[in-house]
Amino acid sequence: MNPMKKIRIEKITLNIGSGADQNKLKKGMKLIENLTGKKPVKTLAKKRIPTWNTRPGLPVGCKLTLRGKKAEKLIKRLLSARENRITESCFDENGNVSFGVPEYIEIPEMKYDPEIGIMGLQISVTLERPGFRIKRRKNKKKKIGKSHKISKNESIDFFKEKFNIIMEEK
Repeated sequence: MNPMKKIRIEKITLNIGSGADQNKLKKGMKLIENLTGKKPVKTLAKKRIPTWNTRPGLPVGCKLTLRGKKAEKLIKRLLSARENRITESCFDENGNVSFGVPEYIEIPEMKYDPEIGIMGLQISVTLERPGFRIKRRKNKKKKIGKSHKISKNESIDFFKEKFNIIMEEK
């Protein structure tokens, strides 16, 4: 196989949305910190939505990005919470994967914390190939060519091979 065609994990992003409820936000931040050992970042509202009681600058969630070996280990744990089952709709056309874990107590090595209660989180896995840096670099940014992009089927095959996932029908 061409080494430039080899798929790898760029990053994993954990996200918990709390809306205007600051109590839920604190619990979400504690959950992500317990899960990863790192402190998450608050996400701020950009629009004013009166029905949700949000306004610009108000914290409405928290997120954390992991890269490298730590991300790979965490993906294995998070997938085992879903019994290694993912639906095809979790994969997008760019080869990225997003899924949720409804209750954190399903994740191996996580114990119930009465301060947090029952809470879930969303996980987004971004895949890349060598050479994807050209879309992020400072000088001479370029687009990724069609033949080098990761398709939905390629990312499904990558996850089946690397994490032994089972595709289930919706």
